[in-house]
Order: sequence, then structure tokens, then C-alpha cells
Amino acid sequence: MTGAAFRALYEDMRLRSRPDPDGRPGALGHLTPERVVAAAAEVRSGLTVSLAAPVETRPGADNPDPAHHRMIGPAEGEAVADGLHFARDRFAMNVHGDADSHLDALCHVLYDGSLYGGVPASSVTPQGARALSVDAVRDGIVGRGVLLDVPRSRGVPWLEPGDHVSADDLIAAEAAQGVRVGPGDMLFVRVGHRARRQERGAWDAARARAGLHPGAVRFLAEREVSVLGSDGNNDTAPSAVAGVDFPVHVLAVHAMGVHLLDYLQFEELTRACARAGRWSFLCTVAPLRLPAATGSPVNPIAVL
Repeated sequence: MTGAAFRALYEDMRLRSRPDPDGRPGALGHLTPERVVAAAAEVRSGLTVSLAAPVETRPGADNPDPAHHRMIGPAEGEAVADGLHFARDRFAMNVHGDADSHLDALCHVLYDGSLYGGVPASSVTPQGARALSVDAVRDGIVGRGVLLDVPRSRGVPWLEPGDHVSADDLIAAEAAQGVRVGPGDMLFVRVGHRARRQERGAWDAARARAGLHPGAVRFLAEREVSVLGSDGNNDTAPSAVAGVDFPVHVLAVHAMGVHLLDYLQFEELTRACARAGRWSFLCTVAPLRLPAATGSPVNPIAVL
């Protein structure tokens, strides 16, 4: 995609974004209370499935700055001592890395000096974000989730790094799976990143990964998707747009106000959906209460 074509697409997506009269941030305005109620009807078996990968604390090719976890209790001797003692620990994480499952807040993407909705990028300071932080979704996101398994519809175990998911791929996956993405839905796109990583080992995903082509973002706008998630980064690497390394992030987060969920885990969900013969479910996303943060580790739960 040329720079001029990307700019035209960006302006189109930005103009389609409408403020929500009830104050929900960005595309979450599509996820109305009525649609949340309707999503509850997706629960049939009561099976719950995590969409998060285990947090990793060891460095790897795609995770040079892993999460840090250390035990600070019990203290020496307490484990065998009489009386009451507690096991305690500390945890620290680079939220926006290339291995751990996380949610991107609307303040995460700075583009041309602004955030989503024209909020000045200067509102993000070393002390935190004064606007559009993850605190905007402190009450959680609950709605209908739809998983589109692109490798399944192509007849391959995964997409190779650098491959692009087009809007036609999404439509083909809908047809193959007998499901349709609708207004307010949380769209989850499987590219097979986790399956490839488990089979072949970690690689430098910052340099090469499968993801959506920028043109596929029109699908999100036309279907009025509220949230986009992937088992990769949602963006392809290398980028399809010269000079813009994360075009899907720019289009989805900055232009449209769509919260992104990166590096999820879909392998168990894929098996559960295949067994059930349906690819939609109730989904809950509960980020941590981090009032000034640009994102949060997250453990979305699908309920079938």
C-alpha cells in the first residue's frame, strides 16, 4: 500500500468514527447494553476458555524483556515454622511486548502529534496518560465474541511470518465457519502465531509476523466491530506501508478508537469451537485498574 493510499484510508476511517452519546470510548459505542444482553444467549454449555497465553518470565527471541516475578515470602525458616505465615510475590511487566497477552488502550498510539479523537499526544507524560488510558475500560468489556480462523479456511496450520490477512480472508473464514461478524462484536482473528511458536520455537516477531493487511480494517468499520484481537500483534511485519510500521494500530486505535488485544492464545478455543460447531461465544475482558496506563495484561474469557 502506498503512503498516499494509506493516508486516504486513514482519513476515511477517522471520518467514520462517531462519538458515543453515552460516553463509551471509541468503537465501544457499538457495544450497546442491548447487545451485551443479547450476547448472554451465546452461552449454551457453560464451558469457559482462557484466551491468554501464560505470562513468560524467561527471555527469548521475541521476548528480550520478559516479565519479572520473584517471591518475597515466606521468609527463611517460615515454611517450616509454627504459626501463620504468608507466601508473597512481586510482578513487573513490559505490557506492550511481543509475547504476553495484553490490551492496548486508546492512548497507546501517537500519530501526527495526537491520540484518538484529536486528543493532544502531550497528554501522555512520564507520569502517565491524562486521557484515554486503560481506566476508560475499568468496568470491563463484555459482549459477543467471534473467532475467525484464517489458517483453517486456507487449509494450513498457520500463516507464515509476513503473510497478510485480507478482508476477503475474513469473509471466506465467515463462510467456511457459518458465522457472521455483526455490530458490537469482538472480532478475534487467528493467524496461528502461537501454534507456529509452539511447534517451531520463538523467533524475532518484531521483524517478521503474520497479521492483518491495512485494507482489512474496512471490514471492521463496515461491520461496526467494537474490539479486535489476534494471536499475533494484529499488524504484519514487515509493514505493508512504507514509513508506517504499525498501520493497523494507527487505523484501528488512532482513527477508529478500537481497543486491540495482542498476542492472545486461541488453540484451546479453536478446538472447543470446532467441537461445538459454532464460532461465537460470550466474551469478557477485564483489564487491571491502572488509572494512567497505556495498556494492561489481560486474560479474556470465552464462555460457550
